[in-house]
Amino acid sequence: MKGKGTGISLTVLLAMALAAPQALAQEPDQENDIGAAIDAGDASVDLRYRFELVDQESFAKDASASTLRLRLNYKTGDWKQWSGFLEFDHVMEVFSTSFNSDAGTSSPRRSQYPVVADPKGPDLNQLYFQYVPSESLQARIGRQRILLDDQRFVGGVGWRQNEQTYDGVTFNYKGASKTNVFYSYISNVNRIFGSTVPAGDHRQDTHLLNASFGMVDNWNFVGYGYVIDNEDSPGFSTSTFGARATGTISSGDNQFDLLGELATQSDNANNPASYDAGYFRFQGTWSRDAFGAGIGFESLGSDNGQGFRTPLATLHAFNGWADQFLATPATGLEDFYIRGTYKVGAWSLQLIYHDYSAETGGEDYGTEIDFAAARKLGDRYNLLLKFADFSADNVAFQDTTKAWVMLTAGF
Repeated sequence: MKGKGTGISLTVLLAMALAAPQALAQEPDQENDIGAAIDAGDASVDLRYRFELVDQESFAKDASASTLRLRLNYKTGDWKQWSGFLEFDHVMEVFSTSFNSDAGTSSPRRSQYPVVADPKGPDLNQLYFQYVPSESLQARIGRQRILLDDQRFVGGVGWRQNEQTYDGVTFNYKGASKTNVFYSYISNVNRIFGSTVPAGDHRQDTHLLNASFGMVDNWNFVGYGYVIDNEDSPGFSTSTFGARATGTISSGDNQFDLLGELATQSDNANNPASYDAGYFRFQGTWSRDAFGAGIGFESLGSDNGQGFRTPLATLHAFNGWADQFLATPATGLEDFYIRGTYKVGAWSLQLIYHDYSAETGGEDYGTEIDFAAARKLGDRYNLLLKFADFSADNVAFQDTTKAWVMLTAGF
């Protein structure tokens, strides 16, 4: 695991390793059981190639990033309700290197190019042990991926070649009446920049609690509290509490999916700022056969010159693929969006329009159009074509156009 911020995970894993010989000495035949669990494991290999082009107004040169990610996975079989999982990634630059991978991960000469945050290098993405004593309870310790709800507040940043993972301990309880309670203590966040730069590792004293209840057919209710203490980047230390509801209404061949969410956030721990900001989102989607359409509104509030923050989120999935709002502006953000989807043959098409403005003061930020086309190529391959065009209406932002071609393969 990475060098800093992993003390709890490493200590517990070391204790487990020291305890194992004693357990085997008490029951000698267990050694063969462990060997059988290792032999029964599954291994897989995934490849993801992506070409990303960025044309940004303030740069004389465009960025062109050609990267390939190799991912190796291995999951053991079960041994006395224990199992282990290993995931290793290596990101390579191939063909074109005219981009800035950001946070000090590329040479200074690359600062002449826009950012494409896919630094090269190896990374131990996941390494955890899992204990499942019953169908309703699961515990994990070690480095792991955490994806909560739609990843608006806690996610894996899966769009980037090097994902975000977490060092810590998690518990997941599935009770009656479609109840699911998740808790995690996080000691370190392994960010997308890798362990070779300070921005890649953030030491934490963070608690994540998420509880969902399916009390009504086709509806799910969630309450959550995310208390983040980021010791390396104090501005990310926040306390966020909220609730969301999702549901489906069917009428003949028509399906309506609804989502509503409210949250409040304040500074926490060593955060130098003092603020209390709100969050609101509502969206509705209609689908029938190959067609779909949706409309939504998201508001990230501001207070005392501070915008609502989501430091652990999968940010690329929200507020436009041009990534102009990875950090919420000081005057907040309101995002009104319209989405259309259509399936034609093997292709799945998506078109999204965004209109951005300030939550405080109502000043226009700009508009954006996003388009994606995806399809399978046989059983092992997937192709994605993607485009984003942001038009700025404010001097604080820049006109930005991005385009991607991505091919994935799994074995």
